Amino acid sequence: MKPIIEILEEKISAVMSEVAGQEKCSAVIKQASDPKFGDYQANGIMALAKQLKTNPRKLADQVVEKLDISDICESPEIAGPGFINLRLKPEFISNGLLEINKDSVNLAVEKTTEPKNAVVDFSGPNIAKQMHVGHLRSTIIGDCICRMLKFLGHNVIPQNHVGDWGTQFGMLIAYLKDQQHNVDPDFVVTFDNDSGEITEDIEKANSIFVEISDLEKFYRDAKQKFDIDPEFKKWARTSVFLLQRRNKEEVLMWEAIVRASREHYLPIYERLKVNLKAKDERGESAYNDDLPHVVADLKKANLAKESDGAMCVFLDGFKNKEGEPLPFIIQKSDGAFLYATTDLAALRYRVGKLKADEIIYVTDARQKLHFEMLFAVARKAGWANDNVKLNHVMFGSVLGENGQPLKTRSGENVKLKELLDEAIERATKVVEQKNPELSLEEKKKIAQAVGIGAVKYADYSNNRTSDYVFSFDKMLAMEGNTAPYMQYAYARIKSIERKAESKGVDIATELGSISTLNLSEPTELELAKHLMRYGEAIQYAVSDFKPNYLTAYLYELAQKFSTFYTSCPVLIAEPDQRPTRLLLCDLTARTIKHGLTELLGIDVVEQM
Repeated sequence: MKPIIEILEEKISAVMSEVAGQEKCSAVIKQASDPKFGDYQANGIMALAKQLKTNPRKLADQVVEKLDISDICESPEIAGPGFINLRLKPEFISNGLLEINKDSVNLAVEKTTEPKNAVVDFSGPNIAKQMHVGHLRSTIIGDCICRMLKFLGHNVIPQNHVGDWGTQFGMLIAYLKDQQHNVDPDFVVTFDNDSGEITEDIEKANSIFVEISDLEKFYRDAKQKFDIDPEFKKWARTSVFLLQRRNKEEVLMWEAIVRASREHYLPIYERLKVNLKAKDERGESAYNDDLPHVVADLKKANLAKESDGAMCVFLDGFKNKEGEPLPFIIQKSDGAFLYATTDLAALRYRVGKLKADEIIYVTDARQKLHFEMLFAVARKAGWANDNVKLNHVMFGSVLGENGQPLKTRSGENVKLKELLDEAIERATKVVEQKNPELSLEEKKKIAQAVGIGAVKYADYSNNRTSDYVFSFDKMLAMEGNTAPYMQYAYARIKSIERKAESKGVDIATELGSISTLNLSEPTELELAKHLMRYGEAIQYAVSDFKPNYLTAYLYELAQKFSTFYTSCPVLIAEPDQRPTRLLLCDLTARTIKHGLTELLGIDVVEQM
């Protein structure tokens, strides 16, 4: 089912073009701000009238006179200087609900007719370090974008651009060697430059892997030794040199460190219901061999030039504070490559190998300039033509209640695992208070869903471009736009359905055979209209990559359901009303569940 806004936009825009005698007129349809004026409003008449140098109200009269949307709306009304107010017909709404009812999987949301290859770069943890709260937003916002695009029918290619290369690995490899000396000298390692994967004896790799199960302590101890031991520092530099040349022992050590890191972040993805697997990783190491070619190709295209010994690209429009040309540095004076070089290699791979139609980078706002310059260089070099969309999806910071970036009392970044543990612990106390009679297993399941859901939903419900204050008390509240409120709304409807079945109502049969609806009460009609706007909410959320459009829709849905349920009895309704009301309950529950579980990756529960 096409979103109502799109249907109205097409019909009214076509009539405007006919009246104006020109193509590509836009009706600019928006939901009405006040229900007393209708459901939708066409706002494009004034702009067109100004262009045609005519009276906007007169132009609106001409459009309405030729407009035929009687199958959708009541007679259009002209208001003010030329707004066209539109009110949906109850019959159109009824037919829409019946169509949604037939589609249990997609809820009649229209899929794209032009699927594209969308590469989404998100999360990007650093190897040998635990994920902290700074990784939360990229990880879950990126996952939500993937879920929404996939649901709409696009081919989504997640890319976890992990930080698995660089000078720090010399320090870590040297320390791992220092801690154990039983590496088999005949151990054979094969490195696949194209996939970035290593083929080796898993059993032998595991014998090293178990030595570094405490990742945080391992990194801290290695850094301490690097800072105080000059001989160790030399050894670390030698290890980097050998790793870069694919010496088998260093590569084995490196793979062991990467493997140990996965044991930390893959379980976090599982807890967060984030669909990132090891197969989605393509870290910095995968592009290492292409970095000299990136620099050489930019030099050959006369885009890269030497400046103070470094290789840089200077682009029009990028200046520093002094008004001087701002360099995009791709190789340092000592020959080392940078993040910029790796990002260019990754972009070229994604366009060339993955055939990306669109690349979406999900990072914090501090990287805004970097991505602007990255995209400009890629365009200038011809590595991404105008048919490839390049998007930097920025987000703000997670703040503590002091208004500063969220830290521990000692000033360290809050570990993501510890934050999720605390969320579940606090949710457990809430469940204990609300439903002490539940079994231990049920309490555990609900606390897991509520705790993790609360953290994710609180992030999603904020505009991603803004900072927000992290507060367990607010995100675990049972009132307001929170996960617990939404989960409770779903559980409440399931409770109504269970009561109906206990009274002998066969809901599946009743809803399966329903062919007409009775939307006689105002709250029934308002809830029904909102259910039909689910596809619109998803389209809005995808167009701006903003999950808060979706959470706002779901919250309003729960509120409209509460108003409906207060004024319209369901179980004791009249025989001609009950099927409609049961359907409104069922579609509300299905929509909430779909939005939470399928698009936001948040579990629902049958009772709380």
